[in-house]
Amino acid sequence: MISNLIKKVLGIAPRAPSPKLRRVPAETHGLRPESISGCALRVVKTLQTAGFKAYIVGGAVRDLLIGNSPKDFDVATDATPEQVRQLIRRSRIIGRRFQIVHAICHEEVVEVTTFRGAGREDDHQQTDEHGRITRDNVFGTIEEDAERRDFTVNALYYDPISNEVLDYFNGVADLHAKRLTMIGQPATRYREDPVRMLRAVRFSAKLEFQLEAATQAPIRELADLLLNVPESRLFDEILKLLLSGHSHACLSRLRAEGLHHDLLPLLDLILDEPQGEKFIRQSLQNTDQRILEGKPVSPGFLFAALLWHPVLDNWKQRQTQGEKPMPALFAAMTETLEAQRKKLAIPRRYDAIMKEIWSLQPRFVQRSGLRPFRFLEHPRFRAAYDFMLLRADSGEIAEDIADWWTDFQQVGQEERDAMLISEEAPKRSRRRRRR
Repeated sequence: MISNLIKKVLGIAPRAPSPKLRRVPAETHGLRPESISGCALRVVKTLQTAGFKAYIVGGAVRDLLIGNSPKDFDVATDATPEQVRQLIRRSRIIGRRFQIVHAICHEEVVEVTTFRGAGREDDHQQTDEHGRITRDNVFGTIEEDAERRDFTVNALYYDPISNEVLDYFNGVADLHAKRLTMIGQPATRYREDPVRMLRAVRFSAKLEFQLEAATQAPIRELADLLLNVPESRLFDEILKLLLSGHSHACLSRLRAEGLHHDLLPLLDLILDEPQGEKFIRQSLQNTDQRILEGKPVSPGFLFAALLWHPVLDNWKQRQTQGEKPMPALFAAMTETLEAQRKKLAIPRRYDAIMKEIWSLQPRFVQRSGLRPFRFLEHPRFRAAYDFMLLRADSGEIAEDIADWWTDFQQVGQEERDAMLISEEAPKRSRRRRRR
């Protein structure tokens, strides 16, 4: 008690509770070795046969225990990367900050990681002025490895050979309670890595778990720490959130926790406006459905949807001020992207996709002459068409426009000719000849 008071006075954060191993037998956890991918199972067997410890870890164990299908399987071991590389014939060492091994079996890649150590300020671990860990590269024991993981439900180790689960922080109980609990002191863990706040949002939404009270409490207060995270890492985490298959729930929780201000500041403007909210909801739900069906999803299309209404509002304002439609649209696109880039920097490789989808929208009202036929041949027509359908579903444009283009793609040449909408020729002003 006195030592805790001294640490508090000196500003030393309390350590996580010491790992306490609970061995969960097969009759309790219900997992079967056959539920593990063949590649991951071979990696574990190979390492254990050579005398090393090896377990299936993290999200794969969590998902199996709640009846979900893991998207991949990771292995943790006490073997060093060099030892793993020597034992696994088709493998390669990757990484600079912390080396890991990719074991390759046909089209499957299993990530093999050596147990991570606790690290100390005086040797392998360095932090910045905000407490974020900037350098941390040390091997350790399985207990230290478990202590380093973020949430209790992600600190589970499954041995498919003995068919038991090793649980160091009561993660199985949290799974049953549908509760997401941070390992250690939440504020300190968020300071070490602010991205953990985004992971808390993503996992709670994806798993439909409640954030444990102490885990949730510091998030809003520490949200500004995200400004200290490298832009590329922030973007990767937001992309995981949007491609989680639960993007609508993730964005709702992101906003509820106040984490969107420094990432997607325009989200408030969109979601507070009924038509914009309906458009975003429809876009994200369609994306989630495609992911659940195993269909491809374009990040460029997703960000085009998220930023469309700020572009649309800007475009309308410019036209009201007398600007011509297309120059006004291009100016609105550029201004919106630059405003967003000051917060979450969307890589410029997506700019062309977003701008093309946006700039093609006015062409859907052009349904006369040769223009519809030429439009069908545009390489980005399908993406623009899908985007237009979302606009129609949200009530932004008339449904008969969407129906017309849907039918126009499906009928033959004669029917297409008959569908064209006649257009009165514009009257040309005659100039008087100068004498």
